Amino acid sequence: MVNHARTERALLADLLLRTGPDAPTLCEGWTTRDLAAHLVVRERRPDSAIGMLVPPLAGHGERVRLARAALPYEQLIDQIRNPPAWGPLTNPVTDPLVNTVEFFIHHEDVRRTGDDWAPRELDPELTAIIWRNVKLIGRATLRRKGVGAEVSAPGLPAFRAGSGEPRGRISGDPGELALYFFGREQVARVTAEWPA
Repeated sequence: MVNHARTERALLADLLLRTGPDAPTLCEGWTTRDLAAHLVVRERRPDSAIGMLVPPLAGHGERVRLARAALPYEQLIDQIRNPPAWGPLTNPVTDPLVNTVEFFIHHEDVRRTGDDWAPRELDPELTAIIWRNVKLIGRATLRRKGVGAEVSAPGLPAFRAGSGEPRGRISGDPGELALYFFGREQVARVTAEWPA
């Protein structure tokens, strides 16, 4: 079985090296250096996430990320490429679960900044992993927004999510739906139909 988290990690690391440290990303206000630092800190400094749970400590994570971003760019990319073997997010059990979609999304955050990109043809196994995540994040996103919709992808069983009866329809390939539900609506190639 292929570890798609490792594959997406390697593809992203290669792309980050090719684009350089100052290229734009879809993450508002972040360059490729900022994104690289985020990925490294996420895996190597779990304490940086404490601000998500304890608002008065919110600045801690950003300080840690900025310190990491000050490293030489090639060193940052090397740290992405070679994560800790037994970190909380990078051990053999958690890596495929938490990193496959994370690295897929961030890979697309760098790929889709210009006008000359096209959706990638994804391996069927990767598509299945992404679809499982789409069902989770789609339900959470629509519930948070207080809307209901039927979500569908070609050849896969549709699901209903959100509040009340489905009031809309959202369809696309699983990778595109993942981008849509992870806040990349502007580049996600999906069809979203909402009644007037």
